[in-house]
Amino acid sequence: MSSEPSRATLSGAQHWRSYGPLDLHPILLRAMEAFNEHGYHGTSVRDIATRVGVTVPALYYHYENKQALLTTLLETSMKDVLDRCRAAAAEAGDEPLPRFCAMVESIVLYMANRKGMAFLDTEIRSLEPENRARYVALRDYLQHMLLDTVRAGIREGAFTTPIPADAVRAILIMCQGVANWYRTDGPLTAEEVAERHVLLSLGTVGYAGLPLNGTDEGGADADADGGGRLGRVDGIGGTGRGAGTGRSGGSGGTPRPQAVRRTPRAER
Repeated sequence: MSSEPSRATLSGAQHWRSYGPLDLHPILLRAMEAFNEHGYHGTSVRDIATRVGVTVPALYYHYENKQALLTTLLETSMKDVLDRCRAAAAEAGDEPLPRFCAMVESIVLYMANRKGMAFLDTEIRSLEPENRARYVALRDYLQHMLLDTVRAGIREGAFTTPIPADAVRAILIMCQGVANWYRTDGPLTAEEVAERHVLLSLGTVGYAGLPLNGTDEGGADADADGGGRLGRVDGIGGTGRGAGTGRSGGSGGTPRPQAVRRTPRAER
């Protein structure tokens, strides 16, 4: 039987910053865990069936083969990112600057909150040509959404990068990397990581409002222990511990950035 649709999709009522438990079919959930632990080629269908507690024929009743499992997981992940990014962009409005900030925030929050799904992007090399082409088309769509916003910002004078396509590729690679290193028990929440990546991304596209040095208004360095918060675009919404719903930020809209506070020197 061909692969059944995953239930892990963003409902219309769910806010793009909100993350509950991952709602996957048990076979998909165990397949995701096995692929992340042992790689696609290091995992057998029997391994997955054993994890689920079903027979191999029972697994094949739901999914045609191992390739169908990987394809379903990757497409489910990318469609979720796209849904959240579209919702963030729609909420931010048409102005390029807040739209860009919201889109980057939504991507980073996904990478931090859905690490297991996001990390599977490394298995794109294991997709068969037809499945790979379909997945790459979804990924390219996300890239073009962000690129269109950056180009609009250049036209309006908000961004100054002379190489917008390269800038967007660099931003997406940086955001994707969060899935590799972020830990829920680390020093930063997902929201704080997203805030920092918005600032890094604004620098990448040449946002003119960013400060030119790493000192505060009085010229003093940031906290010597590196514990100070990074400067931030005013109003980048819902970040920090305890903000909004759980650890994923508030449910309110992303306000439009107006200015950037001075940024402390990079942590030592």
